[in-house]
Amino acid sequence: MSITTLTARTFRVVAVFEAFTWAGLLVGMYVKYLGNGSELGVQIFGPVHGGAFMVYVAVTLFAAYRLRWGVWPTLVALAASIPPLGTLPADWWLHRTGRLTDPAERADGARGTGAGEPAKVA
Repeated sequence: MSITTLTARTFRVVAVFEAFTWAGLLVGMYVKYLGNGSELGVQIFGPVHGGAFMVYVAVTLFAAYRLRWGVWPTLVALAASIPPLGTLPADWWLHRTGRLTDPAERADGARGTGAGEPAKVA
């Protein structure tokens, strides 16, 4: 397994885990404020989500460097960590546009410049 494959796989796992902890924190807040008032869910998922968020940011910056995403995809991936479950669509978009593959194997449109332009025909 190459370092780019390991980097992409790590990014995807961390993105899903960050979304899972967001969901757990949302459920914990629901129970605390609209349910029976128990703070257990927030006490558990609050710190876990905080740690997952920090790991996601670090892994995103590392993946952006190793996979040569460019500024726009990196900013999108970082911003995706703010709204609940936002890392899932970001992960799907990065995967669909080929940014989670080896930069040497990518089509010209996914080099990290943005929207992904179609390849020019000679």
